[in-house]
Amino acid sequence: MSVGNLRHWVFDMDGTLTVAVHDFVAIRRALDIPPEDDILTHLAALPAEQGQAKHAWLLEHERELAVASQAAPGAVELVRELAARGYRLGILTRNARELAHITLQAIGIADCFDEADVLGRDDALPKPDPQGLLSLSKAWGVAPAQMVMVGDYRFDLECARAAGAHSVLVNLPENPWPELADWHAADCNVLAQMIAHR
Repeated sequence: MSVGNLRHWVFDMDGTLTVAVHDFVAIRRALDIPPEDDILTHLAALPAEQGQAKHAWLLEHERELAVASQAAPGAVELVRELAARGYRLGILTRNARELAHITLQAIGIADCFDEADVLGRDDALPKPDPQGLLSLSKAWGVAPAQMVMVGDYRFDLECARAAGAHSVLVNLPENPWPELADWHAADCNVLAQMIAHR
């Protein structure tokens, strides 16, 4: 199986299609979240009022980052190549959906994604839960095994594994999770070359 033969692609957003700018240590500090806790899991467990206030802060912080988003090396070319082939493209992010749309606009590839195929943290349980991938699989009428999830972190790979989809780890020089990633590409330029040589 070559990754280029897969016609249904789902991308993580931050750090995958964009240059990673989230300072998670600073976010945890600002929201009084223990260093070892997952941010979204921690916020979900808070009493409603407290959780809402912290979610609102996070949304505004992330909005500023989204507007200033920069494409990761090769990301625009990769997405445009896949779109030109007629492949189906989706986004599955732990960010908010509205900010994912802002980010796609900012890096110039919003036209490559159907609005309904961009899923954020309010549309599905956050990765590594496979709910979002399975939702796209159902909407697209394809088995998860015909899909590939592209991301820069283990949550993306674990999500793909749990859904029964393929996975590509990008934007890391080495692969720290070889047991989880089906393919590894140092960046999106390398991944584009892998597709060209299918």
